[in-house]
Amino acid sequence: MKPAELARAWRTLRHLRREQVTGQLRRRLRGPATPLAIPADPRLRALRPRAAFLPAPAHARFTPPARVRLLNREVDFRERVDWSFAAEGPLWSYHLHQFDWLRGPELDAASRAGLVLDWIAACAAGPGWDPHPTSLRLFSWAKLLLTPGALHLSADEEARVRASLARQAATLAANLETQLLANHYLSNLLAVALAAVLFEGELSGELRRRSRALRGELAEQILPDGGHVERSPMYHSLLLENVLDLLNADADALDGALVEALREAASRMLGALRVWTHPDGEIALFGDAAFGIAHPPGALEAYAAALGIAPSGPARPGALEAAGYARLESPPFTLIASLAGPMPAHQPGHAHCDALAFELSVGRERVVTDTGVFEYVPGSRRDLARSTRAHATLEVGGREQAELWAAHRVGGRPEVRCIALVPGRRVEASCVGWSTPDTLHRRVFEVRDGSLEIRDTLEGRQRPVRFALPLAPGLGVTLEGSRARLRLRGGLGLELALPDGVSWRVAEAPYFPEFGRSLERPVLVGDADSFRAGTWRFRVQT
Repeated sequence: MKPAELARAWRTLRHLRREQVTGQLRRRLRGPATPLAIPADPRLRALRPRAAFLPAPAHARFTPPARVRLLNREVDFRERVDWSFAAEGPLWSYHLHQFDWLRGPELDAASRAGLVLDWIAACAAGPGWDPHPTSLRLFSWAKLLLTPGALHLSADEEARVRASLARQAATLAANLETQLLANHYLSNLLAVALAAVLFEGELSGELRRRSRALRGELAEQILPDGGHVERSPMYHSLLLENVLDLLNADADALDGALVEALREAASRMLGALRVWTHPDGEIALFGDAAFGIAHPPGALEAYAAALGIAPSGPARPGALEAAGYARLESPPFTLIASLAGPMPAHQPGHAHCDALAFELSVGRERVVTDTGVFEYVPGSRRDLARSTRAHATLEVGGREQAELWAAHRVGGRPEVRCIALVPGRRVEASCVGWSTPDTLHRRVFEVRDGSLEIRDTLEGRQRPVRFALPLAPGLGVTLEGSRARLRLRGGLGLELALPDGVSWRVAEAPYFPEFGRSLERPVLVGDADSFRAGTWRFRVQT
């Protein structure tokens, strides 16, 4: 390994926790998860969910006899699913084995049962037994078992499914993803706790013991403001659904203190999700986030309401001070700004270079958009989605805010601070890039009386800069010097006064609103050899 690569590895690995290191060593010594033996006839409790579970997510569809569409990639297996299929990459394979598609309306109860039984017969080992797909498959199968009429099983078939579920739960409990932590580990613990509720007897007791860390992990990963520590609205939403599913399965079968912790966490997560929700009802696309993977905020809020859970917080309206986001509103403007760097320090794999970036809606229409995410495979599209210039912020000296490498690695990190905040109206923050420590970018966002102003200042050593303002697809853009006019799809016009002393142009760049989907959209790009200060002013023209 070259000296530069060794230095990068050190900047990455020095943030790891002890349990991650020991977890990595344990996984390397053990190898892939090996299915464990379970009691001869594990018994299920008679559970009665209080509300209907949510259906399959938008991206996951199965068309009989064996056509599977996941992440905007469709594979027709013709007669029978090939569970070992890997040509679409690991993420697609994981979603295949997660079975979230099994809850779609295209399948009847007998077809669903046939697919579950086929997986049991065909998958004695392999990637489907990895902890993460196992966690989410436990939720998928459990929700079908708890939904009257969703699965058509004979008594013998039901016993086979029950035994497989028990085996999966026991195997998961013995292979929790401590080498990763973050959302994977929380999903593991939620799934083990769900299995403890499903089963009776000795197995339930062992699963409860294995899931004791759940309360502590909820307290650590769900920040005081309700945001998930990884700062991704998509992963936040996925975890929120799992928390609600666990409560829905049968809160009476859970420990009272755990029920209270789950309900309180869900309430704060709903409050945080409102900060991330645009007027069109969908999430902001900061970090690794895309549409169609998690259910929209409105569906999650309605599901929670059916369980008697309402949103609460954050303490200061529109401000996720621990997660590092602020929402400013002055009709017709809704602005959501990112005010933190990669988080958490020990696992920032879903972080992007989006410090001081923002998304903007005018009325219900998105105007300034984050780039989203196309895939997790290392390569040009993954690099682009995570890069500084893919976000509505400032690139200093041609360098990234953070040292990004591989598909999910982060070495050097920026120093990002929220300096001042007036909830809903004004926020000031700064960013010092990891490789430009003597240059500070300060940005102030302010909305008032239907106007929006953004002020940028560069302090310290002067370097070339590049501004980016990625816009929504379909917007018409006219540029005249340092003034731009946008024609919105709804008929309104938006006039932008851009920072002076900058050479502006309109470029085209990819937009990844969903996994596996790429659209072209306009981007206002500004270059300057040096820059001290400048102001953006946004004004609506009727």
